Amino acid sequence: MNGILINTAETLVLEPGEVHELVRGQEQCLVERLTPIVRRQNVTLDLRHVERIDAAGISFLISLYGAALSAGNEFTVVNASHRVAEILALVGLDRILLSHNAVAGLQSGECLARSAA
Repeated sequence: MNGILINTAETLVLEPGEVHELVRGQEQCLVERLTPIVRRQNVTLDLRHVERIDAAGISFLISLYGAALSAGNEFTVVNASHRVAEILALVGLDRILLSHNAVAGLQSGECLARSAA
């Protein structure tokens, strides 16, 4: 997973650059990578490139939200595609996770890189 990390004053904005689907098979790796981050600070996950989400992806978002909450931090999602936002609303997570503050043009920052194997 490549991603862009941007530290703002209070929140880390993460854009999982090559992730286009939050689906079964990739969720456990993402949880393992991102849980320590949401435990350390507020995180906003930019989903502008994610076009599909399934139950495992929803579970992934809930897990990150819970880890952040238990550490006293915030976890939100921005720039969700229409389809992803529709699914989050269907399961009632839109009120908890979706922030309607779009993150405009991410600038260069520290990159998370991971091999594709």
